[in-house]
Amino acid sequence: MSSGKPSSCKDAIKRWEEKNGAMESAAVATEIALSFHWPPIEKMDNALAALVKCEKLSISSNMIEKISGISSLKRLRILSLGRNQIKSFSGLENLGDTLEELWISYNAIEKMKGVNALRNLRVLYMSNNLVKEWNEFARLQDLPNLRDLVFAGNPITEGLESEQWRMEVARRLPNLEKLDGEPLIHNAVEETVATAVPTNQ
Repeated sequence: MSSGKPSSCKDAIKRWEEKNGAMESAAVATEIALSFHWPPIEKMDNALAALVKCEKLSISSNMIEKISGISSLKRLRILSLGRNQIKSFSGLENLGDTLEELWISYNAIEKMKGVNALRNLRVLYMSNNLVKEWNEFARLQDLPNLRDLVFAGNPITEGLESEQWRMEVARRLPNLEKLDGEPLIHNAVEETVATAVPTNQ
């Protein structure tokens, strides 16, 4: 496959099955990795709908621009799409009840519209995207179960000291337990804010 023509999802799944031997067909596998494909996958298509038992799917390090083809994967709990060219959360709406972890760092997401559909999301790794506005970041407030967030490397963090960034996030996401790989301690943040504000205000 040295033609330079992009791989289809069907090709990628077939190669995954060959690599894993006759022991497991993709239709019954709970964990499938289609990452680092060469030639890369450019389009998520309906071939992915065959992965009905899949709980963890990785299609990272390809050249995908749009999320699609996975709305029927009702068992999917972990989805890894890092290092692609994805621009939005569109295509994830039907996974709102099941998806618990989304790894989508190193993409091209600027607007957070649609993330609110993922109401059971606990983990969101989306460092090194293009989010630069707090009103976009605020859409994460619609995720009541979010506990672990990686957001470093987005333009919104530029010009902020590490502690300042952590305070801003803690204020906006009171349920968050971990930010950028470090525990987020809300009490310490509240004390810092309290001592920084003069008593006559």
